[in-house]
Amino acid sequence: MTTSNPFVDPNIASQATELNPNYALPAVLVLASIPIIWLQPIAAGAVSIFGLFLVYQAATIRLVFTATDLEVYRSQEKFRTFPYEEWQDWKVFWFNFPILFYFKEIKSIHFLPVIFDSKMLKTSLEKHVPLKK
Repeated sequence: MTTSNPFVDPNIASQATELNPNYALPAVLVLASIPIIWLQPIAAGAVSIFGLFLVYQAATIRLVFTATDLEVYRSQEKFRTFPYEEWQDWKVFWFNFPILFYFKEIKSIHFLPVIFDSKMLKTSLEKHVPLKK
């Protein structure tokens, strides 16, 4: 999806793909904390707080695939840039209900919760960073 969202630099907006937020994982965590209250209230609170934290992250963080980089925006400001040329591997865990996105660069490994559209994520990854067979 090409967009003119304020998260994306207007100079690259026509060539960029911004992932939409997805609140499924945060919602599952918040809802899962409800029955845990009767078994372990402190654990339920921790799970619920983590789920609410992910709701906030999904609302404020955007991943934008450009021609050369994966850009991370926080509250409409570019936070990090990951050039594709430095990527070695990537994987989306449990694609039926994706919860974790992993990618490895030359010097570091990154794990991100899937708080954005997983189908758009996979399509963009396959387009910009095809896996080597």
